[in-house]
Amino acid sequence: MTTEMQEIAITEDKPLLTGQADSTKDAELAARILLDQGQEHSVETPHGVLHVTLHGTRTTRRPAILTFHDVGLDSKSCFSPLFKFEEMQEIVKNFTLIHIDAPGQEEGAAAYPAGYDVHSLYQYPSMETIAEMIPAVLQFFNFRTVIGVGVGAGAYILSKFTLANPDSVEGLVLINIDTNARGWIDWAAQKLSSVTSSLTEQILSHLFSQEELSSNTDLVQSHRERINKAPNGINIELLWKTYNSRRDLNIDRNSTFKCPVMLVVGDQAPYEDAAVECNSKMDPTTTSFLKMADAGGLPQLTQPAKLTEAFKYFIQGMGYMASSCMTRLSRSRTTSLSSSYSMDGSRSRSRTLSQGSQGGQMPPSPSQTMEVSC
Repeated sequence: MTTEMQEIAITEDKPLLTGQADSTKDAELAARILLDQGQEHSVETPHGVLHVTLHGTRTTRRPAILTFHDVGLDSKSCFSPLFKFEEMQEIVKNFTLIHIDAPGQEEGAAAYPAGYDVHSLYQYPSMETIAEMIPAVLQFFNFRTVIGVGVGAGAYILSKFTLANPDSVEGLVLINIDTNARGWIDWAAQKLSSVTSSLTEQILSHLFSQEELSSNTDLVQSHRERINKAPNGINIELLWKTYNSRRDLNIDRNSTFKCPVMLVVGDQAPYEDAAVECNSKMDPTTTSFLKMADAGGLPQLTQPAKLTEAFKYFIQGMGYMASSCMTRLSRSRTTSLSSSYSMDGSRSRSRTLSQGSQGGQMPPSPSQTMEVSC
């Protein structure tokens, strides 16, 4: 009897262990695939449906990182190279990522029917309307606050959202921001450009520096081909028109963001002057300005290492990832800049953007907006 029981234990035990191991491996593989590809959702808002991709879990212990792309891009083409960058994974594993696509801009989106326009009966959403759709996304995923990362048109939309919902945003990273409405000269130039240049070339001039366009870099070529072949080209045109119809954000030192902000622009980028002007209007105690050399018009694609390092400092200054190790910029630069501020009179945080660890001088006071070139 004892022998039989031992035989039964041996024959029963092996299949169970093997099955458990296989199940564990399958679950780990599925989790890795899901984390890499993200969970796609169609989120109903008061102004229509938004395509949203979530990476990570719906934890509410930390704010989510919420991104919004530029015209001519979608969330994947605008942000995947940055958030898949090796050194960004330290951030990715600590925060949930929420990537929002503007209406009709996601890959595979159906084209808007004929008759839709910015100023027609069948109206494509304005910049203000798109910003008003974001609270529904936070509610859908049960996030109280976010850290916003926007590029170009996406930076404008997140700025509009933040001004209307200051308690929902803990920090903003604005790349290629232009807070101004189009002036008459800009409007006339745009009208002339629409006659002499194709939609694709207009958008490329918005995305890239003249040097990049003249050199016809691989990045320019790939985006030209992608926009030319986009099956939802009418949707891209609608977003382009609504961005060019944007209103002035009316930001100044007395009426600005309540959260810390990092402004980012590439040296010689199309919106370099606009970013510099925006910087002059911001609260100097809560704003850092990062001008990146050799970055072109899309620094998140051309310089992901430098932007990742700056983003780590930005998050660390907000009180998150205090033990994060800063490496790349600290090895290659010699200036250390720091400023501190208090939010809501109750939580004091220190923000540091370091470009080196070799004894850089600290500024005497945070009386001027921080400007860092790298």
